[in-house]
Amino acid sequence: MFLLDIFEVIKTRRSNGLVTDEAIPKEIIEQILEAGTWAPSHFRTEPWRFFVLRGEGRKKLGEVLVNIAQQKLDDPLSEGNQKKLEKIAEKPFRAPVIITVAVEPSDNPKAISKEEYGAVYSSIQNMLLAAHSLGLAGFWRTGEPTYDPLMKEFFGLSDKGDVLGFLYFGYPKRSLPEGKRKPFSEVTTWIGEE
Repeated sequence: MFLLDIFEVIKTRRSNGLVTDEAIPKEIIEQILEAGTWAPSHFRTEPWRFFVLRGEGRKKLGEVLVNIAQQKLDDPLSEGNQKKLEKIAEKPFRAPVIITVAVEPSDNPKAISKEEYGAVYSSIQNMLLAAHSLGLAGFWRTGEPTYDPLMKEFFGLSDKGDVLGFLYFGYPKRSLPEGKRKPFSEVTTWIGEE
C-alpha cells in the first residue's frame, strides 16, 4: 500500500486529468469510497451517495450529458452540433473510473440542508486525498449539467437530492508541478488571547 503523511498528501494533491486507461482494482476503489464515508456529518446523517461508473457505465453517463446538451441547442442535428455532441458523449471516457457523488439530505428535522451539502463536500475531499495517497490522479468535475434534473433522474435521486460532482480517477501519465497557496497568515484572523 502506498501511503503518505497526511500533510504531504494535502500539500501535493493536484487536479490531474491526464491519466492512463489502465483499470483500477476494485479494492482500491473501495478504499476511496470508504474514505468518503468517514467525513463528518451532523447527527450522523451520512447524506452522501456514490455511483461508480466503469466500462460501459461511462457510456450511459455520456448519453445523459448529450441529452442535457441537446436541450440548449437550436438545431441539434446540424453537422457542427453533431460534432459537439460526439465530443460530449466521449467526456466520461477521460478516465477509467468515475465516482459520481450526490447528496440525499436527511429527513432528520434537526439536520440543516447546508450542513448536509457540507458533509458531502467533505466526503469528496476525503476521496480525492485517499486516491492521491494510493498513487492515483484525479479531478473533481462539476458544471451546469451536474445539477440538471435529467442528471438527478439518471442517478435515481429524490426531489431533495442533488449530484455534487464527478470524481475522475486513473493512474497518472505525468506528475504536476508543485502547487502554490497564500500563506495562511494572509487569510487568518486570530481572536482572543495570544
